[in-house]
Amino acid sequence: MITFELNEHAILTKEEKKLLAEAKKKPIVYDEDSPEMTDDMERAFIAARKSKPYHGEPITLYVSHTTLEKVKNMGADYIAILGRLLDKAVDEYPTI
Repeated sequence: MITFELNEHAILTKEEKKLLAEAKKKPIVYDEDSPEMTDDMERAFIAARKSKPYHGEPITLYVSHTTLEKVKNMGADYIAILGRLLDKAVDEYPTI
């Protein structure tokens, strides 16, 4: 999987525009890992999103090199993993 964030000021080349136009014409391919969303699935997804919207505040956090290496080995989305781990730790931390 390739992830790419398009800079809003980027200027696409003719070749890139052509590739995007061709990609728009291709059909969506569903499989067992990525099935087509049913109406029930869509309603459940929307309800879950409304009950716990994903938003947060970006922070700078310093962790040890060892911890960073461990979490990087968990996957490419290691920053999201760190965020979820921090949320769980704060939920379990006894309040004073």
